[in-house]
Amino acid sequence: STWGLQSMAAPTTRRVFVGGNYKCNGKTATLRALAEQLKGASIPADVDVVVYPPLPYLSLMKDELAGSRVSVGSQNICPEAGGAHTGEIAASMLVDLGVPWALVGHSERRNNYSECHDLMAKKIKQAQDSGIAVIYCVGETLAERQSGEPFGVVRAQLESLLDSAVSDWSLVVLAYEPVWAIGTGVVATPEVAQSMHSEIRAFLSTVVSPEVAASLRIVYGGSVTGENFAELIRQPDIDGFLVGGASLKPDFVKIIAGSGSGSAVV
Repeated sequence: STWGLQSMAAPTTRRVFVGGNYKCNGKTATLRALAEQLKGASIPADVDVVVYPPLPYLSLMKDELAGSRVSVGSQNICPEAGGAHTGEIAASMLVDLGVPWALVGHSERRNNYSECHDLMAKKIKQAQDSGIAVIYCVGETLAERQSGEPFGVVRAQLESLLDSAVSDWSLVVLAYEPVWAIGTGVVATPEVAQSMHSEIRAFLSTVVSPEVAASLRIVYGGSVTGENFAELIRQPDIDGFLVGGASLKPDFVKIIAGSGSGSAVV
């Protein structure tokens, strides 16, 4: 389908999204230093920035970044409303903390903690019911890519959202994160990433609506650095990034500053 490319006739209609997933890294001093870097960052007018610190530091980062243009998100959200779910964080708690974002579907949760499509759908339903915006990660492993049907894997991950999980697509950002590129230093070529983003957009145009597909932000994640982001953001269906390791480094503010539509990236 060529729909994904045609959808970019007006590229300014989708705001750029740059997320920083700190994973299980950091302590009070280092996170305060990261917050200072972010407060000093040059954030283009059309770029939204959200960082996802480890759960114990959510309130710290929210307070440190108060008054800035950087939002804070949770790396997890409970698939149930609360109660007897040891170790979880309920959507209502994020609302109470004033944390407007959550991250769902990361391959480290899928592969290392056996989180399945149905569980992801329940998490997103909880977020939707509470007005929390979600970045939902999809992506294939190297073996799945080499099988010749990588989009089939991604399609199955997307289909878990379609039955009842999502009622408000404006509260969803998709992140395409090829598992073979996460933390490996191997980055998908701009052409490979654009091809998958275009397929995702075309699929959603068919099964949801052309309007949702045209407005939905689809970002790329997988070994994004200050050296490779510029050629990726130039692709018509790449609307930003979910940055892992580089979000803990000065590279992150470079990625933010260079990702806007008017940014002079080289």
